[in-house]
Amino acid sequence: MSYNSPDALTHLNLLEKGKPNHAAILLFGLKPQRFLVTSEVKCMHFHGKQKLKPIPSYQIYKGTVFDMVDQSVDFVMSKLNRSVGTRAHGPQAPVEYDIPQEVVVEGIVNAVAHRDYTSNASVEIMLFADRFEVWNPGTLPPSLTIESLSKPHSSQPGNPLIADPLFLTKYIEKAGTGTVDMFDNCRKAGLRPPEFRLENGFFILIVWRKKASGKPESPTQSPTKSPTQSADPVSRVLTLLKNTDLSSSEIMIALELKHRPTFRENYLHPALERGFIEYTIPDKPNSRLQKYRLTKKGAEYLKKHGKQK
Repeated sequence: MSYNSPDALTHLNLLEKGKPNHAAILLFGLKPQRFLVTSEVKCMHFHGKQKLKPIPSYQIYKGTVFDMVDQSVDFVMSKLNRSVGTRAHGPQAPVEYDIPQEVVVEGIVNAVAHRDYTSNASVEIMLFADRFEVWNPGTLPPSLTIESLSKPHSSQPGNPLIADPLFLTKYIEKAGTGTVDMFDNCRKAGLRPPEFRLENGFFILIVWRKKASGKPESPTQSPTKSPTQSADPVSRVLTLLKNTDLSSSEIMIALELKHRPTFRENYLHPALERGFIEYTIPDKPNSRLQKYRLTKKGAEYLKKHGKQK
């Protein structure tokens, strides 16, 4: 049974008098922002520590709550620094970001799931040189305080009709341990504890990046950066294609990206349009055997810009 069938929507309490309610539109609707304009998520990346224009990288993500979470997570993870360890304990070398992916996902999912959808503001996600911030329109339930978020507490979703499908699809859990896990994951990564505050109608999360923590790197890490660490999405693609031809799926796996539209918009299409990569089967661009290879122009660009941090 598909989630958009009448029986499924009824089971999830997503119908009112036989018509989809706002939660149903946000979860499974086509272009939900036609009806709920500010339900979008704004993602910004700043090279410094302040919110200043011009913004080097700015994306507004729309679609269902699932789309917005996936795209926003991909945006943040693609901008974070990462290091690669050794293969001493297995066939694959461990990859470590300067903010654990679990923390990024938890912060973004919480914002999209629990925000106040009656607000005229949107969720804002900002990555600075020293920190990651999520500004979420809304407040805490009366029974919760900022201090209680670091301790075990009951689950009190702001939008239960949205939270239930997110739980069923394993985007969130109902045990009320999400913020507690966030503290634990930051501690294990050697980061300062995350911070929460309420300000001007927003619930704000701040997670400090590893460089700002002042603590040493893990001894298992290699001092050599990952070949895909460049902050420039195009350079990351070009680096992967430097010595081999790859399919789009293989590139996505190497970059640890899940959301295909984000990959196409920010990585693949810009590289193709600028002539940095080309099809291996140009006469059949949609062939299942299609791969991409680096062009001479792409190699020259990579030589000049690929090592920028």
